[in-house]
Amino acid sequence: MRPADNEALLLDMLIAARRARSHAAGIGWSDFERDEVLQDAVAHQIQIVGEAAAQIQPSFRTMHPEIPWEKIIGTRHRIVHDYRRIRRDVLWQVVSESLPELISLLEPLVPPPADD
Repeated sequence: MRPADNEALLLDMLIAARRARSHAAGIGWSDFERDEVLQDAVAHQIQIVGEAAAQIQPSFRTMHPEIPWEKIIGTRHRIVHDYRRIRRDVLWQVVSESLPELISLLEPLVPPPADD
């Protein structure tokens, strides 16, 4: 895998994390708890974050231990394979607490768009 592939995957992670945050912007737990469509949208974006993280080179992940790679990938596996036990409160915690922190960790790693 080339470094450019890692960059594309990091961008995928960043975009998906921002989308999940955008979906949940301006709402509180009680609204989130009642809105199954919103829960599904957030879960899908979290799944994308985890899938992209799983595809990043292990050597790159080792160089960036500040990012909780295994937790991110594990969350994706849980959503996909243990879907019957997805807890709304955990999704809420991820979107309201974990993703803002992840976004701040990813932003410096994603190169700025190329000038055309």
